[in-house]
Amino acid sequence: IVDLKKQELRFYWKNENGENFRNFGNLKNWISSKNEKLIFATNGGMYKRDQTPQGLYIENGEMLSKTDTLEEEYGNFYMQPNGVFYITENNQGFICQTKEFKNERVKYATQSGPLLLIKGEIHHKFRNGSKNLNIRNGVGILPNGNLIFAMSLKKINFYDFAAYFKSLGCENALYLDGLVSKTYLPEKNWNAIDGNFGVILGETNKE
Repeated sequence: IVDLKKQELRFYWKNENGENFRNFGNLKNWISSKNEKLIFATNGGMYKRDQTPQGLYIENGEMLSKTDTLEEEYGNFYMQPNGVFYITENNQGFICQTKEFKNERVKYATQSGPLLLIKGEIHHKFRNGSKNLNIRNGVGILPNGNLIFAMSLKKINFYDFAAYFKSLGCENALYLDGLVSKTYLPEKNWNAIDGNFGVILGETNKE
C-alpha cells in the first residue's frame, strides 16, 4: 500500500545514460548511488521486445511513449477497455479507461490492460471459474485514495484477481502483467532483484 502524501513512488525506465534498468537489482544499485533506498518495486506494465513501453508512458511529466489506441488486436493489453494508471503533479493516483485519459498536470503514467475493475464492477469479459490461470500483478485505488499493489503468489484467473481488488473497496484497478511479474518488498519477504522489464514502479526514501 502506498500513501502518496507520505511515500515517494516513481516510475523508472532508463538511467541518465539511456540504459534500461531492466531489473530491480540494477535499479536498487542506481538508487543507492543517489543516497536513497529502494523500499518496493514491481514491473509497471507490458513492454515490447526491445523493452520499450507498450502504449503510453510518462515520466517526470515527459511523454516518452505515445498512447496505443488500437483496439482490435490480440493479447491482454488490447482486451477492451484497457486503461492508464497515472499520478498527478499534486501526488494523487488515478486509474481510468484509455479513451478517458487527459494529459493534464500528469507526472507519471503507464498504459496497460485490461482494466480489472471499472467503477466498482469486474471487467465484463472475465469469467468466474475460468481456467486461464497465470501469475498476475496489478494496481488499484483504495477508497481513501491510497494505492494498492498486488501480486498473486500462485496462478490465478482474471476474475478472481479482480475480485480481490473489489473486496478491498477499489472502484478502479488495472492489470499490469502476468508470467514475467515480480515484486521487490523485503519487508514482506519479497526479495526478487532479477527480471527483464520495461517500466518499473518503485518506492524510495532517503537513507
